[in-house]
This record gives sequence, C-alpha cells and structure tokens, in this order.
Amino acid sequence: MPAMRFNWKGLAAAAAMAVAAHAATAAVPLPALGANPAEVSVSGLSAGGFMSVQLHVAYSATFKRGAGVVAGGPFYCAEGSVLNATGRCMTHSTSIPVASLVSTTNSWAASGAIDPVSNLSGSKVYLFSGTSDNTVKQAVMDDLKTYYQSFVPAANTVYRNNVGAGHAMVTDDYGGACSTTASPYINNCGLDLAGEILTQLYGPLNPRNNGALGGTFTEFNQSEFITGHGMAATGWLYVPQACTTTSCRVHLVLHGCKQNYTDVGDQYVKKTGYNRWADTNNIVLVYPQTSTAATNSCWDWWGYDNANYSKKSGPQMAAMKAMIDRVTGTSGGSGLPAPVGVGTSGATASSMVIGWAGVSGATGYNVYRGGSKVNASPVTATSYTDTGLAASTTYSWTVAALNASNAEGAMSAAATGSTLAGSGGGGGGTCFTASNYTHTIAGRAYALYGLTYAYGSNQSMGLWNIYATTTLKQTGPNYYVIGSC
Repeated sequence: MPAMRFNWKGLAAAAAMAVAAHAATAAVPLPALGANPAEVSVSGLSAGGFMSVQLHVAYSATFKRGAGVVAGGPFYCAEGSVLNATGRCMTHSTSIPVASLVSTTNSWAASGAIDPVSNLSGSKVYLFSGTSDNTVKQAVMDDLKTYYQSFVPAANTVYRNNVGAGHAMVTDDYGGACSTTASPYINNCGLDLAGEILTQLYGPLNPRNNGALGGTFTEFNQSEFITGHGMAATGWLYVPQACTTTSCRVHLVLHGCKQNYTDVGDQYVKKTGYNRWADTNNIVLVYPQTSTAATNSCWDWWGYDNANYSKKSGPQMAAMKAMIDRVTGTSGGSGLPAPVGVGTSGATASSMVIGWAGVSGATGYNVYRGGSKVNASPVTATSYTDTGLAASTTYSWTVAALNASNAEGAMSAAATGSTLAGSGGGGGGTCFTASNYTHTIAGRAYALYGLTYAYGSNQSMGLWNIYATTTLKQTGPNYYVIGSC
C-alpha cells in the first residue's frame, strides 16, 4: 500500500461522492446465482491481503477453499493500533508477536467471535512477497507463513518470495515496471500471479481465455449490505457465461489501498488477470470496493472504522460475508423490493429490536445479523427482537421480504446498533486487578491510540500505562467487563 497520508482535496471528494451517488442509482442488486458454497475463496493485495487473512480466518466455514495473500500479514497483526499497522505490520520495525496472535485466534474461536479454527486445516494458502517490496517487508510475510503453520498443513501452503516485484499486484502482461511501487500498483513481472493463486486454491485449471471474455461484468449495489464504514456504494461482479446455468465456484478479489474504482478506474477489476482464468474455469468473481472516505481507500485491517474490525461482527467483514451468501444462494427471485426504514431501537446488554416499513405483497421477512439469518421461521411482523448478543458491541442487520413461496426479495440497506454495557458488579466471574499495561500483556485487554479497552466488552479502561489500575471481571471466554466480584 502507498505511504499512509490523508487527502483533503475537497473538490475531488465532492466529485467522487456525486459519481458514487449516480452509480448507486444505476447499479443492480447482487444476484443470487446458486454458486457452490463449498468452493469459496478470497485473495487480495496489501490492505486487501490483510483483509483476505481476516476473512479466511474469521469466516473459515465460508472461505473453505482458502486465501491468496499478496503483501499482507498475520491475522490481527495490528491489534487495533495504527502504530502497529504502520510499524511492525509493514516495515517490521519491531517483531510481530505471532505466538500471541495465534493464542488470540484460538481464544476468539472458542468464544464464537470467529469460526472454529479446525476449518482452516482443509483450506489452502498462497503467499506472495516481492523482493523489492519496501512497503510491506518480506519479514512480515515470513511471519504470516509462521502464523498459518499453526492452522494450515505445510503441504497446503505455497510461498513465492523470489520475484523482484515492488508493492503491487503482479501480472505477466500489464502494468508498470516489475520493481516499482507506484499507482495503479499493478506491475508486469512476466508472472501470472492471479493464475498461480487460483491454481493453488482450486487445483489444476483449464487454460485461461486470452481472447474476448464470454462473461458479463455487472456493477452491483453494495448499499444493500452496508452503508458508510469506508465502503463504496457499488462493487463489481464478473460472471462467466456458463455460470448462468451451472453452479460455479466463487472467488472474492480485494484491491489494495488507493486502488478502488474511484482511484484507478477499472484497472484492478479488469487488468489483474483473474477474469480470463475465471472465464474458462467456472469461477464467479466478486470485487467489493472501498470508498475514498476510507483511510487511503484501505480496507479496515487495523481498526480505523470499528474496534471489532477483524471479527465476524466487523461491519466490512459482515458485509462481504453477506455478499458471498447472496451469490451462493438461490433466493432473490421474488421480485419484491428491499424493505426501507430499517432501524434499531430498544437496546439492552444482550438484545436489540430491529424494525422496518412493510413491503407490499410480502408474506414475511428474514432478518440477518452480519450476513447470517437470525430468525428460525419467517417474521410476520415488521419488527424483530434479536437476542443473545454481547454487551457493548456494535452489530449490523439487514432485512429481506418474502413472498408466498418464501423466496427472498432484495436485501435492505444495513442498520447498525450497539448493545448496552453489561452490569459490572456482583455475581460470578473471576476478577483481575492490575495495571492497564499488565492487562494487555495478559490478554485481558488491548491498546488503541494510547488507551486501553477490555476484550469482549470493549469498555474503555483509560490510559495504557503501568500506572493506571483497573479491575476486570471475566464473564465468559475472552470476555471482560470493568467491575468487581
């Protein structure tokens, strides 16, 4: 990714917003294609590489085929700190605590914040790091390989680190000089990296299509799945012609920083080499897009948008999971419009009421939290109380209307809401009184921008140092609240 700096060019931002607003109007709903849910994978460059790891690990039951990572790093590498992100996770200025990140992964899986790590053992991984990449150093990718060794068999991992590439997605016929690091961050190194990634994830493939593609590019409405949170109003989809009648594989492709559609046009979507392999191998490609409102157009892999950025409840994470669910689903053909006016209310420490305006012709509704349906049977009212939530946690919900055959219509825009803080005093649990620094070292809390937050509840504990002392009560696996026993 390019050096992290902010762009305050107001006129350009206003123009980009106007274009995005027009695109949202012109875009179509992401179709339900009935693609094979057992054949889903993800890959990405830079911030997209870090996000690919996050999606692969957090949603390992979804991304069963695995992940391709170009210039990324270990899961939860930044631990919520931009200083860690730009330091150890890019320049490797300090060591990455791989063993601690593995421990966090296991702990979150045990608590249900991410999928069981046992899913990872059947997936495959492709890692790439250019020898001229001075943005995300090879030492970071070395640590990613070490991290994956705790979950993925060595025989299932390929690591290519002998190409003189700069910080870029690599092709064999398009882009800048191989060793450079410059926009659009696509380099011609005489290497078909997209082909190598897809071959590792799916096994031997048919030869790529070097001629005119037979499939269809579609600009789809991302606002069905998320609004704000650094995401653009629209994304892109490539569907090979055969996939209109055949159940195909699905590969999610994630651009890097300063590489979204507004930044580089369709170059990442159409010039990185994925489509010509997809065309002859029945692979549907989903290209989600960040917006220029995101820091440097990056995906959230250090917490700039949400403290739960690397968990299943992270807004960007949940949105992309919902996109995969849509493409692998067979619903969506009811013709009913998306419910409007979706909102949240009545928050408690463990529940939230989701309400919406009724849709004419609907016989019921399905409610999704973070892309997963939460109602056991169709909801006949225009509100639903979602329970079993964690305290002090932000969630995202969407709603789809059902016809008499229980076929879903278009998905609503997402509504977010935060549960209340849980009770800190009395009853059960184990208490730990220590400095905020000691709590983070012990894995009961994490530091972000000089402040300390309790794991699970995300309650603020004050300054991150050896002088501030806090009592934390553990109320569940990797879940702590400020309080006493």
